[in-house]
Amino acid sequence: MQFAELALGLLHGPAELLPISSSGHVSALAPRRDKELEVALHLGSAAALPLVLGSRLRGARPAFVVPAIAPPALAGLALEDVVERRLGTPGTVAAGLLAGAVAMLTADRARGRRTAADAGVTDGLAVGLAQATALVPGVSRSAAALAAARLRGFGRADAAALSWQAGLPVLLGAAALKGTRLVRRPPERERARALATGAAAAALATFAARPLAGAGERALWPWALYRIAAAAAIAVHGRPPHRLRP
Repeated sequence: MQFAELALGLLHGPAELLPISSSGHVSALAPRRDKELEVALHLGSAAALPLVLGSRLRGARPAFVVPAIAPPALAGLALEDVVERRLGTPGTVAAGLLAGAVAMLTADRARGRRTAADAGVTDGLAVGLAQATALVPGVSRSAAALAAARLRGFGRADAAALSWQAGLPVLLGAAALKGTRLVRRPPERERARALATGAAAAALATFAARPLAGAGERALWPWALYRIAAAAAIAVHGRPPHRLRP
């Protein structure tokens, strides 16, 4: 049994559905930075998300979705190498968690009367630029998109739906691109088995935690407070001293 991969996959699934940064939590809890495992976990969760989101994806407007996809896609292609080399440390993860918490607390005070049917190009660009900041581990794509949509005047449920409509194509595209790269350089059999374990655990955990997909439809401040506490713990302790795998 690949205990570390299994445990991180089970963590990644629910975290992917919450505005708390799945990558930030995995980076903080993994015994070491493992790029291949991060790709496998995202592949697993991305595979389950279309089944989990269901009706939240209906009625997506191309005028909103297309401009919401462009900024994170372009930023990912241009800055992926820089992010992987420079970020992902305990300090940057803690900073990302704090930045997302501040954005969520600010957005939670906004009045929301607009509906998803009102979303247009400008709204898409705003949400897309917010999603691009999630390249920094700890920021969280869903938290950034939710905050941007709320600040644009959308109600809680509509902001959450727009967050998923804008985010799912980005998640699927990034997972497919990185998965293709992983296939081109296939790992050894034992390593491949461990990665498959993590991906399967993430997929199953994402599907099992599907009620959490509605977390963004309610007040955001509890998740912001959680992020602040997590940032403080990471800043004080960094990566935990124990190792998930001997």
